[in-house]
Amino acid sequence: MKKKLLFTLFIFFAVFNSVKSQEKVKLSLDDVINIASKQSIDAFRNENMYLASFWEYKFYKAEQLPGVSLSTNPFDFNRYYRTEYNYNTNQDEYRLREYVNSSVSVSATQNVGLTGGQIFLRSELGMIKNLNGEGSTSYSSTPFSIGFSQELNGYNEQKWKSKIEPVKFDKAKKEFIRDCEDLRMKSTRQFFELVTAQIQEGIAKTNFANADTLYKIGKGRFQVGTVTQDELLKLELSLLNAEQALSMAQLEEKRAQANLNSFLGMDKNAVIDCIIPNEIPSLQIRPDIALSQAIQNNPEMIYQQQRKLEQDRNVKQARAETGLNTSLFAMYGMSRSSEEFADVYGQPDKSQRFSIGINVPIVDWGRGKGRISMAESNREVALATIKQERIDFEQDVFQSVLEFNLQGDQVRNAAKADTVAKMGYDVTFQRFLIGKIDVIKLNIASTDQETARIAYLNRLRDYWLSYFRIRSLTLFDFETNSPLTVNYDTILEK
Repeated sequence: MKKKLLFTLFIFFAVFNSVKSQEKVKLSLDDVINIASKQSIDAFRNENMYLASFWEYKFYKAEQLPGVSLSTNPFDFNRYYRTEYNYNTNQDEYRLREYVNSSVSVSATQNVGLTGGQIFLRSELGMIKNLNGEGSTSYSSTPFSIGFSQELNGYNEQKWKSKIEPVKFDKAKKEFIRDCEDLRMKSTRQFFELVTAQIQEGIAKTNFANADTLYKIGKGRFQVGTVTQDELLKLELSLLNAEQALSMAQLEEKRAQANLNSFLGMDKNAVIDCIIPNEIPSLQIRPDIALSQAIQNNPEMIYQQQRKLEQDRNVKQARAETGLNTSLFAMYGMSRSSEEFADVYGQPDKSQRFSIGINVPIVDWGRGKGRISMAESNREVALATIKQERIDFEQDVFQSVLEFNLQGDQVRNAAKADTVAKMGYDVTFQRFLIGKIDVIKLNIASTDQETARIAYLNRLRDYWLSYFRIRSLTLFDFETNSPLTVNYDTILEK
């Protein structure tokens, strides 16, 4: 008895959990977009791509600040033999040498963006203990030294970084906003894929039910002789086709459901019931405003600016590295050595160093000139490519706006056609029931209804895809007349 009771309870909870997991969730297009922006893999990838650019920019900013480092070698034991001349025997001999040394240094560096050089400060302390004989110990210190190094070839890497890196980071921020809009487009495609599958499944169910009803009526009329065998066979064929279409529609609906669940990161057993967005905003976009916002906001425009700067940098670097190269190094400091640690910081001596290095190419067989020519040619090709890309981009924006401005009327016309087709099918179906028309006209009316319904969904999908694409191109919200923005701090807080 207990086993039967436990088995019954197990079956009950299994069925309950199954029903619970199959509970339908009603989601609108906005709901799908919001969920995708929070928990989809695409949203995760977009955020991490922005974070990579953010930390790259932070690294560049950190390079502009002073860097302080500690370097130490606390214990270094060395035991070896070396040759020494013995004056007593007038010959070389191998002598054992053993010593222990240790050192520590603290240094600070600062890049000079104006010249591209580097200023450094350093403090060092060292000790060496000889383990042979009496085991003498000596100390050496450099309380402080200050120096400056500078390449004098005319190419300032820090200067070019200060021009390019902020542009790259600005592009990354705009790219993140654009990726968010592209995610809206992808969400829209996934949403309407499921909507279309659900509508087609609903149409298939209705067609199957109607075909079954008509076939039953046809069999009754065939018995009384008002329907020929030819017409009855057509009704049976329609029923078989409707049954097959229903099976295919159900399979397609399950596939679209699984794709949307996976895209949104939802449980695979969740059943989403899509709410069709029947209303669209009454919006007309001026092409000149859209083009102005696109040029101002689109990351591709910023990327073109970045590429121009990079090409100018490459030419400047090629010219600098193929001519006269000179370097400057200057250092001033205080140092002292002593066998007593207490005296190692007392009355240090001056330590100075100044050097200039010069490298003059005498014969390079045209390599320098070729390198400069290649860099200049690459820049010209890049500028020509950028110019063409700018023309294509402006044309794309202009054409996209014109197409979007037509989408609203197409949606409204498709909605009217859908209503008319449904009313026409209902009238045709009733007339068939009373024997006023044949099966062929009924099938035509059914096909017209299905075509009109799917056409309406396609026009509705195209409207929202076109709208989100305009936003992706311009990074501008035309409903509120304001640029699209993102709270970047929330990404860093995750």
